[in-house]
Amino acid sequence: MAKKSIADQIEALRREIREHDRRYHVENAPIISDLEYDKRVNALKELEAAHPELITPDSPTQRVGGEPISALANVQHRVPMLSMDNTYSVEELEKFGERTAKLLPGEEIAWVVELKIDGVAVALTYEQGVLAQAATRGTGQVGDDITHNMRTVKGVPLRLLGDEVPPTVEIRGEVYMTNSDLADINARRQVEGLDLYANPRNTAAGGIKLLDPKQSAERKLRFYCHGVGYDEGLPVRTHWEFLKLVQQWGVPVTPLAKRFDSFAAAVEHCQHVVGQLHEFDFEVDGLVLKVDSFDQRAKLGATSKAPRWLVAYKFEKYEATTKVNDIFITVGKSGALTPTAELEPVQIAGTSVSRVGLHNVEEIARKDIRVGDTIVVEKAGKIIPHVVRVEKHLRPEGALEFVYPTHCPVCKTKLEKDEGGVFIRCPNFTCPAQLGERLLYFAGRSAMDIEGLGEKLAYQLVENGLVHDFADLYELTEEKLMELERMGKKSAEKLVANIGASKSRGLARLLNALCIRHVGARVATTLAEHFGSMDDLQAASEEDLSNVEEVGPVIAESVHSFLHSERGERAVQKLKNADLDMTSPKKAALAGGGSLAGLTIVVTGTLANFKREEIEAMIVDNGGRAGSSISKKTDYLVAGENAGTKLDKATKLGVRIISQAEFERLIQG
Repeated sequence: MAKKSIADQIEALRREIREHDRRYHVENAPIISDLEYDKRVNALKELEAAHPELITPDSPTQRVGGEPISALANVQHRVPMLSMDNTYSVEELEKFGERTAKLLPGEEIAWVVELKIDGVAVALTYEQGVLAQAATRGTGQVGDDITHNMRTVKGVPLRLLGDEVPPTVEIRGEVYMTNSDLADINARRQVEGLDLYANPRNTAAGGIKLLDPKQSAERKLRFYCHGVGYDEGLPVRTHWEFLKLVQQWGVPVTPLAKRFDSFAAAVEHCQHVVGQLHEFDFEVDGLVLKVDSFDQRAKLGATSKAPRWLVAYKFEKYEATTKVNDIFITVGKSGALTPTAELEPVQIAGTSVSRVGLHNVEEIARKDIRVGDTIVVEKAGKIIPHVVRVEKHLRPEGALEFVYPTHCPVCKTKLEKDEGGVFIRCPNFTCPAQLGERLLYFAGRSAMDIEGLGEKLAYQLVENGLVHDFADLYELTEEKLMELERMGKKSAEKLVANIGASKSRGLARLLNALCIRHVGARVATTLAEHFGSMDDLQAASEEDLSNVEEVGPVIAESVHSFLHSERGERAVQKLKNADLDMTSPKKAALAGGGSLAGLTIVVTGTLANFKREEIEAMIVDNGGRAGSSISKKTDYLVAGENAGTKLDKATKLGVRIISQAEFERLIQG
């Protein structure tokens, strides 16, 4: 075989392996199995072994190799790697946004929000698309040369993909280690009698500065890009475009990054992200907000320590170590199963934590959580706790993998998994656990508001066969209730009276109470206002439903399907027979009355004299529509203190913004 055809085979294999690396590390969507991937790498190794003169430094086979170096050399950063200013409160964050706006008067500023990964900052320099040098941040001016170790990190391409690669570009990011990898490595080290690593960050920091690249590779370090340093001819002028570009080059970027047109929207997003931290297998100690435009960054400049165009919104992390005493499954009102770990009680951030949600079967498997395990539990920003990792080196002998049930733990029906989702459900609508949860929701304040019908009583009614569906509540008598444990005559009388009073709650509350998938209090109110009665709602087609503002095709399909299913029709008819009020005043705009007739009004911020739901009720009572989002159809935005993204959007769209006092005058005509 001619030498040229061997070279072509080698280059074709390299291109294919690089593309699979990109799909795995960047898109998190591999298209071949690990076995097939390994076959290609082994084929490349065999060809290169037979023809060593064709081996190049950027070949995928050259990730781990070479002899240990004697010392780390110094690297002068052509663009300083500065630190960043930190804030720990929304108030401080908003002040930063205000200062930035003053420095760029009259300019619209877009922002990108990224996870702040608790790792080690590094800079990767590519020359003609090939990894030429890697360095630590060091002093910000001078770092250590860690090229030999960064070549072992699989998330770091040795050659960038594509044609749009500048002659020189410095990609900056974070080297990190996953909690799962730390747990596995510590378990092996204990067996070998070696010292254990303390935490992922320290292990990563030590790993990139080892002199032997083979030892560094054993730590399974990973990399995410979060910025650019020195470059020659970068073809983009915003950070968001840069993140898209480096992904095309085969470089993984920080997950969950999002771009926003206003600082207020970026801040609002930050409040939601904290609740998603359990989804990640790596340490996150905050969020970073960055000005998107490179030109605006240049105008803002930097202090001696930090750029003026970015800020870290950090939250305190509170950790504790405890044991898993049990893992149990609960069944929700929709049939979704939720696994929960029962813990040895432990104090975290001033509260005792004895349970922690495990979310779904994938999380249990990914973190390999077992009964008897010692786990690290974290509260980030004093919110709901989540499991960080299992300390596998402390796992008791004989601890078994948690086996997720195949049948409902309550009614024994075979479970089903959501199509394209992660939730596993009990499809049996008559499952006692589902019925108990639905009954509890039906009686809740936002639904039928039946005082005295709490969790224990809801389950008692189901277990004792007194309630099989919602309508059975209205057949309860004092005598039947007094048969229940701890139910006296006065309590029974009061409960029967409260159940009777709930008949007059109206259509909106009833629709919410029925536990129709995707229908909450706001959607229920919207539907009730639009159709006015259950009869008209049942007569509506799926298209009619989807044309209602704020409803859309997904909710429309769910509502239509429920109302025309055998179960839905039976539930509604039985409630009609129980004389429940299934009507609602249509919007006054349709009837032609009310001082706010025909107006769509949105409320944002904190109001002095009203709760949000109270002022929204006033809007409806006076013939208007209480909107949830700003659009060109919005007539007024009532803005209280700490108004957020809705205020910015209203300003941009030219929606009239009024105060609480102006709103009250509007009602008075």
